[in-house]
Amino acid sequence: MKQAITAADFGKVAVLMGGTSAEREVSLKSGNAVLAALRRRGVDAHGIDVRVGAEAVDALARGGFQRVFIALHGRGGEDGVMQGALEALGLPYTGSGVLGSSLGMDKWRSKLVWQAAGLPVPDYRLLDEASDFDAVAEELGLPLFVKPVHEGSSVGVIKVKAAAALHDAWCEANKFDRLVLAERFVGGGEYTVAILDGEALPVIKIEPVNEFYDYDAKYFRDDTRYLCPCGLPPAQEQAMQRLAQRGFDVLGCRGWARIDFLVGSDGAPYLLEANTVPGMTDHSLVPMAARAAGIGFDELVWRILAATLEASA
Repeated sequence: MKQAITAADFGKVAVLMGGTSAEREVSLKSGNAVLAALRRRGVDAHGIDVRVGAEAVDALARGGFQRVFIALHGRGGEDGVMQGALEALGLPYTGSGVLGSSLGMDKWRSKLVWQAAGLPVPDYRLLDEASDFDAVAEELGLPLFVKPVHEGSSVGVIKVKAAAALHDAWCEANKFDRLVLAERFVGGGEYTVAILDGEALPVIKIEPVNEFYDYDAKYFRDDTRYLCPCGLPPAQEQAMQRLAQRGFDVLGCRGWARIDFLVGSDGAPYLLEANTVPGMTDHSLVPMAARAAGIGFDELVWRILAATLEASA
């Protein structure tokens, strides 16, 4: 019989949070929630606020840590950079490896990989200064969304309702990233599926009060509706869960993640993006899905960390 995991098995654990991305404040909330949960379970956990990547790596190398819980959102922490540093240090860490993290953070290349595997994604076009913006608007239809390729939490995302506004929207998104996508509007609903230990948790339907599920709706508004059960027929929910698992596997993800979906008016699901270090705040979706599956927050955090024992075995 497999021996039960104890807090001592984890050794000294670093919880990385903060970072320098546009999602810094959210990461601090996630990291502190994770840190508190681990300490409640008796884990020797220590928070590290990553303000400078090199300093954080030095602290990890000198601190006698046995493993790392990554609670960094956005570039520098969720995109394979920190994962690569931890690989070099030989420290086991939570979540996806370098490849899965890099692809998950890249909205354009993740779509390319999903398409190559025959998985459905909304129509999109990559924009730059030379783009024929009127032609893009005509091809994708209006409204459409413009978004930076390497940002999360809807940072820099703009809903465009008129063709004349597309160029300005590109200019605004380009402030965050040199790569910018225009994406077809898919209006049948937004859903998300958390993956934990290779299994899909219950589907959540997201119903923002404002025009779309933006940064404010994700982290600060209390009137965004989250439906779990999601209201889909069981067969449709199970199909979405299978698609989430397939999308997770194709990108090379591991451990845990959250896969976001849009659903067309005909009920067909489209993979939107992967989040390889999902939020762990009081507004976050993975803890919500875990609760629906009978998994409390502290147990969720424990299970995410426990995957590092298998990775280092």
